[in-house]
Amino acid sequence: MKNNITFLLLLMIFSSINAQEETDKLLTPPYLKKGDTIAIVAPAGILKNRRETIYRAKELVESWGLKVVLGKHIFNQNSHFSGTDAERAEDFQKALDNPNIKAIWSGRGGYGSVRVLDLLDYSAFLEQPKWIIGYSDVTAFHSHIHNLGVETIHAMMGTSIDDKPELIVETLATFKKAIFGDQLKYTIPSSKYNKKGITEGQLVGGNLALLSSMLGSRSQTDTNDKIIFIEEIGEYKYSIDRMLQSLKRAGYFDNCVGLIIGDISKIKLNSTKWGSSIEQLVLDVVKGYDFPVLFNFPAGHKEDNRAIIFGRNIQLEVSNERSSVIFDK
Repeated sequence: MKNNITFLLLLMIFSSINAQEETDKLLTPPYLKKGDTIAIVAPAGILKNRRETIYRAKELVESWGLKVVLGKHIFNQNSHFSGTDAERAEDFQKALDNPNIKAIWSGRGGYGSVRVLDLLDYSAFLEQPKWIIGYSDVTAFHSHIHNLGVETIHAMMGTSIDDKPELIVETLATFKKAIFGDQLKYTIPSSKYNKKGITEGQLVGGNLALLSSMLGSRSQTDTNDKIIFIEEIGEYKYSIDRMLQSLKRAGYFDNCVGLIIGDISKIKLNSTKWGSSIEQLVLDVVKGYDFPVLFNFPAGHKEDNRAIIFGRNIQLEVSNERSSVIFDK
């Protein structure tokens, strides 16, 4: 009798653990296949004089066997934005609600996604999840949708097609791999600033300024037991430090298990020198934490912008010569 009771207790414990693991696992939207439809929308900045660019982006994914629809208001202009908040939300909502659309691809970033986040109804999306794709300002969607329990893709946007073809070979190839469900795995040269180690966990993150702006909202990312990815462009070093310190004070790094630093480029020059490299700035912020740190991962605002999946479990190995990032299939 005692043995039976012990067995039942152990079974209940293991069932509870497995249930918790299943709860933590995010939904993976169906991968695209030939004949599927992708919507290109503009939830943020204007696409002024970029009509030809967007049509070239449309032709690109059509060459992969996909169908493309453009948001009704995609080429609108409302001062800084690609249409009013209501117009941008309308395009995104229609794409969320349409069961025939299997992915929503942002035409560009800039600023404005956060203004439409709370105007949207995600009910139909949660019943039939689809891929949300983009980077930079689209981090607002990545963070918000992560909290809804669905994976998203951090990858090139429509306007990325304007970059020199020879510089975006990997950008295009990994974008295609991500949306069609091929496994993503990367091996890159190690930086002398890296903190070595082996770890695994869900990948979260995005643009530093957007992650900072999400703090205190229901779109703030829970980083417990997760690996954080960060990229940024066009900021002063003191501004980067300020945002990282804000994340730190909010507990971002307390229980994370790894940090991946993507492209941090076009740093603005301040009249008073900061006095250290970006890498050292980051290391100073996370000093005292015991997790691996990988620098120079090719994702962000440079031409080589490899696709990554937020919410997906990855294995991160940071070593002296070569480091690797491998996504679960």
